[in-house]
Amino acid sequence: MMRKTVAIETSELRKRVRAAIEHSRRNATARRKRLEDAAAAYKELLESTATPLVRMLANALQAEGYNFTVFTPSGGLRMALAKSGDDFIEFTLDASQEEPFAALRVNRTRGRRVVQHERPVKDRTPVDRLSEEDVLQALLEELGPFVER
Repeated sequence: MMRKTVAIETSELRKRVRAAIEHSRRNATARRKRLEDAAAAYKELLESTATPLVRMLANALQAEGYNFTVFTPSGGLRMALAKSGDDFIEFTLDASQEEPFAALRVNRTRGRRVVQHERPVKDRTPVDRLSEEDVLQALLEELGPFVER
């Protein structure tokens, strides 16, 4: 049995491995920075825009006969049907993608069946560029199934 020889020199291989390691470290540092920036922007979005808007929306819905409760756990915001805590719209920061984004997590029940989904507040929009109108539009789009009953 004949051994195959590798054409690349060991020194060249090690140089390329070191370059790949350094590239990965730089990418990880840049990603951590993006995550920190997005987390700070998300906190600001919740405090200055989303929470007051969700409270106003819940009050408007209550005037129309739909009772919703607003919860503001640390780092989050949830608007749930008062009669069922399992039916809710919740804000979250999704950091699973290359660019973190604000998302809505929607949970609805129909009898024993639970329907869940997540969606960005606005496609391909960084958290720090989301407007009050973007947040309101996303909430109104997801509100339909909760008020059609």
